[in-house]
Amino acid sequence: MANIILGGIEGGTTHSNVVLYNGNGEKLVQVAGPHTNHWVLGMEECQKRINKMVEQAKYEANVPLQKPLNALGMSLSGCEQEETNEQLKEELQKNFPNLSSNYVVCSDTVGSIAAALENGGIVLIAGTGSNCLLHNPDGSVHRCGGWGHIMGDEGAAWWISHKAIKVCFDEQDNFAQPPHPTKVVWKVILEHYDIKNRFDLLDHCYSRFDKSHFAGLCKLLAKAAIQGDKLSQWLFSEAGRLLARHVTAVLPQVDSKLLSEARGLPVVCVGSVWLSWEYLKPGFIAQLKETAPKLQKLSLLRLTTSMATGAVYLAAKDINVDLPRNYTDNYKIFFTYDHDQT
Repeated sequence: MANIILGGIEGGTTHSNVVLYNGNGEKLVQVAGPHTNHWVLGMEECQKRINKMVEQAKYEANVPLQKPLNALGMSLSGCEQEETNEQLKEELQKNFPNLSSNYVVCSDTVGSIAAALENGGIVLIAGTGSNCLLHNPDGSVHRCGGWGHIMGDEGAAWWISHKAIKVCFDEQDNFAQPPHPTKVVWKVILEHYDIKNRFDLLDHCYSRFDKSHFAGLCKLLAKAAIQGDKLSQWLFSEAGRLLARHVTAVLPQVDSKLLSEARGLPVVCVGSVWLSWEYLKPGFIAQLKETAPKLQKLSLLRLTTSMATGAVYLAAKDINVDLPRNYTDNYKIFFTYDHDQT
């Protein structure tokens, strides 16, 4: 089994990771790379980046570049449609024949669940953008979000950044009063975008808009929250409410088997916004109590491995390789919601 080489890619909207495993379940290498969202890059550039990252991983793992992987799982942001997923597979096979013999393409939400939960559950992504997917034990799938910043991304870094700016703009326009003083947040905004006034910010909102850079403000707001700024803390609490609403949106479709688990409904939490759980928590809990009064128990899980590992598991399953794995090694529970005790 050691001669079987399986690959997995975690592709977000800011960065990607590639891992290679052998058939014994041993990780050979992990390599970081740029983002691989084909809606942003175009299909051709996406394929080039995938090939380049896998070639680098092969090189570091001493796998000949001309030797195709047995299978490559790709858990990528933007890969929600079967038609474009098939296009990606077909063009990779045609344009890069030495890359892999088989392919599995799915969204980043699917890879996250595959890495941690053998029998299904919910994954809730809150990175630059947001997305939620429920995978039931019977294979049925239900989703909420994942529509990008124009139509969604509620509770994610982009949303928090945008909300902070809008609160400040509204106050300065005398359009709406903020819930807390804006002095600290406005100072952080000016520093992050290297601007002097609101008019300078329009360039970053329109003609030179870069979603990753725009969302990067969230990291500074997280620091301000830690330092005690009330408005920053409020922004994260509001984001927590919106993330909880993703869960309650799919809750009616959750299989009773998932609800009856000892740890409660499992939710895999992916993305850097979850690092600010202390400030998300008040809004998250309040929203669950308001809109999911019958939900008794829920556990929030943080992956201790890359979702690229989940993509490897999917690749192994696709070619009927019984890859050794221990799911409990791949996550930690960082919060348990108990309706009667929380």
